[in-house]
Amino acid sequence: MTPCFFVSDLHGQIKRYRVLFKYILAEKPAGVFLGGDLLPFHIVSTEVGSKPVRNFVVDYLIPELGELRTSMGCEFPRIFMILGNDDVKTAEVDLRKGESECLWEYIHGRKVLFGEFSVFGYGCVPPTPFQLKDWERYDVSRYLEPGCIAPENGWHSDPARHDRVQFTTIQEDIQHLIGGADLSNAIMLFHAPPYQTSLDRAALDGKYIDNVPLDVHIGSIAIRRLVENHQPLVTLHGHVHESTRLTGKWIERIGGTYSFSAAHDGPGLALVRFNPYKLEDATREVIKEEYS
Repeated sequence: MTPCFFVSDLHGQIKRYRVLFKYILAEKPAGVFLGGDLLPFHIVSTEVGSKPVRNFVVDYLIPELGELRTSMGCEFPRIFMILGNDDVKTAEVDLRKGESECLWEYIHGRKVLFGEFSVFGYGCVPPTPFQLKDWERYDVSRYLEPGCIAPENGWHSDPARHDRVQFTTIQEDIQHLIGGADLSNAIMLFHAPPYQTSLDRAALDGKYIDNVPLDVHIGSIAIRRLVENHQPLVTLHGHVHESTRLTGKWIERIGGTYSFSAAHDGPGLALVRFNPYKLEDATREVIKEEYS
């Protein structure tokens, strides 16, 4: 198997996607993993040249990846994707359209096979201070960090799903997702990173709300417990853009599990290359060419 690509938190930035597509064409990875926060902010418009992009998935991703598949033929990679907390859930309708055209596989809450590997996807994160709540869940209990807004109290693009979020946790969702599966050969695509690691370190030093110091680690306890207890082969994460800048690390080892972050808070595309058979050789490159 040739190396795989992992990117996250592209936020609909056309320049980042162009760099990604260029490197897919040049290096021909077997698999490409997109770890959420893929779309423009719902209040921000996007343009390609002078042409406005009103529906990012339909007007940009589907035609661009369609052209890439035509160029690559049988070397076109399998593309696995989830959404993240800055993406609206209503975009799932368009993602399923792209999936029906065999451009990608949308795997939130699903398990798919990738050769001898099992790939699991899950896009939800613990509560944040932000208003959009489509992809937020309580973590392992109904505890709410100071300054955060409860998942049931924010804005939902799909109001029909609003009521269930106050009774659902990430821990319960993950248990339902994995069932009794053996995860020793699992590639797990998450948006949230595991709690209290180098990958979930936020720039909250010295900040207080109502005289309560904020926790600088904002990842998921449930995901941390999953890694500790089930030891998947590798887990892939985004969400906390500044974590690598603050810690100098994008890899975490918990027992025998490798965890990688592709989140990035500067210019360019952070591209993680990894081979599931040789995870110790994984690399991360911030590509700034064609990004000025």
